[in-house]
Amino acid sequence: MRIDIMTLFPEMVMGVLGQSITGRALQDGKAQVQAHNIRDYTTDKHGHVDDTPYGGGMGMVMQCQPIFDCYKAICANAGTRPRVVFMSPQGKKMDQQLVRRYATQYPHVAILCGHYEGVDQRVIDAIVDEEISLGDFVLTGGEIAAMAFCDAVLRLQEGVLADESCYTEESHWNSLLEYPQYTKPAMWNLRPVPKVLLSGHHANIDRWRREQSIKNTLQKRPDMLQQAQLTREDRRFLQNIQCKNKNK
Repeated sequence: MRIDIMTLFPEMVMGVLGQSITGRALQDGKAQVQAHNIRDYTTDKHGHVDDTPYGGGMGMVMQCQPIFDCYKAICANAGTRPRVVFMSPQGKKMDQQLVRRYATQYPHVAILCGHYEGVDQRVIDAIVDEEISLGDFVLTGGEIAAMAFCDAVLRLQEGVLADESCYTEESHWNSLLEYPQYTKPAMWNLRPVPKVLLSGHHANIDRWRREQSIKNTLQKRPDMLQQAQLTREDRRFLQNIQCKNKNK
């Protein structure tokens, strides 16, 4: 997979994505990420990429020309048109289903990171395919959101993680939250690790983890259970928990 990021702060973006799992994925050639400095494409002799908004108001607005020329350079270099994402608080809220869609359906993505008061709507209309948001809040710029998007998508690429179970058992993959995790020592501050995890009985461990995943989702994100694919046994377990909660 290839991701091109249009930004005013390429060092910031690559400094983070070059670390840890994403860094190893890039180093091993499992994926490609390149950050492009929008300022490199401005025709303004002073290097400006923004100007005051028409109609008045606070702040500055990023101009069409340098963004569009940056986009055209990405297309020319790749030989194909990427799917263009604009990280925006007005966009569709990012979730695991959206991440999976991008990880599997789009081999080339370009991300536009806004800044200042925003981006001239005309260039958004011209090149952007989808606006995506991390949530209902506003960041100073799109870089942090772009890095989060890249991290979530790249870790699903083949060979980036050791095994599919590294992400298929995680929170949100199947509309359930992940089960609790424990490591050594077996006793800490008079708090023991659940006995089933020390039993070596894999079927019992798998069942416990499934039940804990359902219980965790009910407690923290009950709205997600409507989407979860539950077996008859899962539903019996869920009903028992709900009955116990009502009787408390």
